[in-house]
Amino acid sequence: MERYYSYSRFLKEFFGQKVYKICIDGGFTCPNRDGRLAYGGCSFCSQGGSGEFCESRVLSVSDQLLSGRRQTGAKHSGSGYIAYYQAYTGTYGPPDHLRTLYQPAMEADHIVALSIGTRPDCLSRPVLDLLEEMNRRKPVFIEMGLQTCHDATADRMNRCYPTSVFTDAVLRLKKAGIRVTAHIILGLPGESLDMQLETVDYLNGLPVDGVKMSMLYVLKDTALGRLYASRPFPVFTPESYIDLLISCIQAFRPDIVLERITGDPPRDLLIAPRWGLGKGEVLNRIRHEMKVRDAWQGKYYSQS
Repeated sequence: MERYYSYSRFLKEFFGQKVYKICIDGGFTCPNRDGRLAYGGCSFCSQGGSGEFCESRVLSVSDQLLSGRRQTGAKHSGSGYIAYYQAYTGTYGPPDHLRTLYQPAMEADHIVALSIGTRPDCLSRPVLDLLEEMNRRKPVFIEMGLQTCHDATADRMNRCYPTSVFTDAVLRLKKAGIRVTAHIILGLPGESLDMQLETVDYLNGLPVDGVKMSMLYVLKDTALGRLYASRPFPVFTPESYIDLLISCIQAFRPDIVLERITGDPPRDLLIAPRWGLGKGEVLNRIRHEMKVRDAWQGKYYSQS
């Protein structure tokens, strides 16, 4: 029995084969890094803008795609890859410039879809028109960082947009026929269990297709890391994280693809919790606990 709707299952259903992601750095920045909204980025975000596992930005997008394919060739027997524009804000720029960055992936035969990580406040009408156009040629998946539905928490994290902007972006993307994934972080300072389950309920009420969940990581050279050094705050133990995660999984709508249920922090930047480096072991413990507890996605979901 599969106890939650996994990303691997979705990919096999959607593409009819196993596919791998090639993580691309398109040379983007972010509006709350470059001064348009703020400086420094979200308090939890590394200086690499979550692109630590990407190909090198000194390479062209075409060369990054080739490099990524070579690196996964030994373990990937299929013919399909997703070009994942992961670093920073992948729709932040003029549409003509964005087109030049997306075009190599659109033209590459081995790329079956584009996945673009971005912010909901970086989806202007011209950018959305471009995404809609591309989506008619190859599937375009948009991933957006929500982290929490609570504006007070988001303000402390320097997210720099209200949750209403996320709501509007999801509705506009879905109207354009584009698949949407939300990112959330469990364990943000000041958030209770009920508050985190309210974020789950908020996403249940939107037409999101997928969710990526991670425990909060404290990373070096971030505002959160500096706060932790001066005023340490509680971080998850494996047991406390698994308890909360299972509560969230059971509350989610059963049709939402749970694309990530733990994190994969950059080893050289991680301050806490150090146990997060053992991703495979954490996943095994989650699956074991779900079986022991007879837990499954949607067990406590109610449309009312």
